[in-house]
Amino acid sequence: MMSGFSRSRAVGLLAAAALLTATAACGSGSAETAATSSPDGGKAEVVAAFYPLQWLTEQVGGSDASVTGLTAPGVEPHDLELSIQQVTELKDAALTVYIKGIQPAVDDAVEPDTSFDAATAVTTIPAGEHTEEEGAEEGAEEEHGHEELSYDPHLWLDPARLATVATKLGERLAAADPAHAQGYKDRAAKTAATLGTLDQEFTKGLSTCKTRTLVTAHEAFGYLADRYKLKQVGITLDPETEPSPTRLSEVAKLAKAEGVTTIFTESLVSPKVAEVLAAQVGAKTAVLDPLESKPSGDYLSAMRDNLKTLQTALGCTA
Repeated sequence: MMSGFSRSRAVGLLAAAALLTATAACGSGSAETAATSSPDGGKAEVVAAFYPLQWLTEQVGGSDASVTGLTAPGVEPHDLELSIQQVTELKDAALTVYIKGIQPAVDDAVEPDTSFDAATAVTTIPAGEHTEEEGAEEGAEEEHGHEELSYDPHLWLDPARLATVATKLGERLAAADPAHAQGYKDRAAKTAATLGTLDQEFTKGLSTCKTRTLVTAHEAFGYLADRYKLKQVGITLDPETEPSPTRLSEVAKLAKAEGVTTIFTESLVSPKVAEVLAAQVGAKTAVLDPLESKPSGDYLSAMRDNLKTLQTALGCTA
């Protein structure tokens, strides 16, 4: 899923940096004032890199923060290329909430003193193992500019981990905007409790299932599998990489052996590969939302939809 820093991004950021340098030279006022105030009623300006972080930041920020999302709905987060205006927003923000490695353009543009990498708040899990066809696709990987991470970045798919992030985010917002510190901490506690309830729903709902093997279009659900004792088998590590016939054969064999009846695909990824595998296995396909982009509802409703989909697909009776 990781995307590297393309030539066009580099050019865009260089142009943005030049503009920002000129603006700083001509402007007046302290960086602290710019970071902690805004035209919107004095609210702290906060930037969130993509949807699940935007949702979380809006819950914790509440009426004290003006939250801007960098990634538009329907856009894969790793495809983001920053505009000059977005680079300016990152520079001026009281806090930027992101996950390092998902969006290299954001990684290169954030201000170290006013950014919060959500992955630093939790215990991460390793990235999925490379399969043999991915080695054969090395040339294609370079073409797309993918950058390998040592950990899986999809931590928001575990409500318990996201609750920990919420608590830490409350602390960071309180430090960035001391005038509203207690409000941030109170909302963070409330958000963490809500996520704790969601975690309990998943724990109960997935406690008794006929199969615990989760075959997915790409390995985005490692944290969900880790939390609820499921086994994730991804057709690919990266949604932009075509699996080899060997890999498809391997996954098909495993799916048949473990009684898998559903191959999961995603709303922002072509279902073609999943449909081919499903045909080989004699299974059906279903959409499991990795929540990389805004769903039709919100984070909570989409996660509950995922739970229902999993219960049906895995034959859960709880």
